[in-house]
Amino acid sequence: MNSFFYSVALQWRLDIRSKSLLVTCYIVPLIFFLLMGGIFTSVMPEMGNTLIQSMIVMSVSMGAFIGFPPSLIETYGSDIKKIYKANGAPIYLGLVTMYLSAFVHLMISCLAIVLLAPILFKAILPTQLPFFFLGLSVFIIVSLSVGSILGLIAKTPAKLTMIAQLVFLPSIMLSGIMFPIHLLPDFLAVLGRFFPAYWGYRLMLNHGFHLENLWYLILVFCLAVITCTVLLNKQKSQ
Repeated sequence: MNSFFYSVALQWRLDIRSKSLLVTCYIVPLIFFLLMGGIFTSVMPEMGNTLIQSMIVMSVSMGAFIGFPPSLIETYGSDIKKIYKANGAPIYLGLVTMYLSAFVHLMISCLAIVLLAPILFKAILPTQLPFFFLGLSVFIIVSLSVGSILGLIAKTPAKLTMIAQLVFLPSIMLSGIMFPIHLLPDFLAVLGRFFPAYWGYRLMLNHGFHLENLWYLILVFCLAVITCTVLLNKQKSQ
């Protein structure tokens, strides 16, 4: 158990030195927040009620779908995975340590948004903070599980970039954080419901933490765990 926690702490320190993770988990999301936060609240003052949730969906989606998967390719798409076999470590150890490290980084980024939004843009804090952070944790967990699949499926960084964009862009465009869902064509509104961001956004809204917004995220997480298990077993046999 001590070695496991040491591995997680080591991975977290390695991630801090990663320029890719620094850009996708901190710099770009926070710049987007600073720019779009001012625009949204100026054009639509009522956006202040949901600004925190909207910016967090963007931040988590970018970190989970674009920032996290490349680390998995570096490990499972190279000979590094053979180190696990040579040392008798389970093949999933790398995924678990990177997953937990990414969770911490994304939570820190989201906390920065929660703290800065009321000060900079007079955004309204969620009235039910315990349920808000519980919903945030669920959303991060599910998003990283989807990101895990992307990192294990893609064989090269080029293919990963293409696949990740196909998940990331609809996540922020069709989830309701950029503009109301009712402004979208019907087929796009329906398509948006297949992405975790749609449900994660609603889960974090005031009085939004209930089964209606939670069940789909639980389903996606369970399917992602099964898929990752299959993909890791395939890696183990190679």
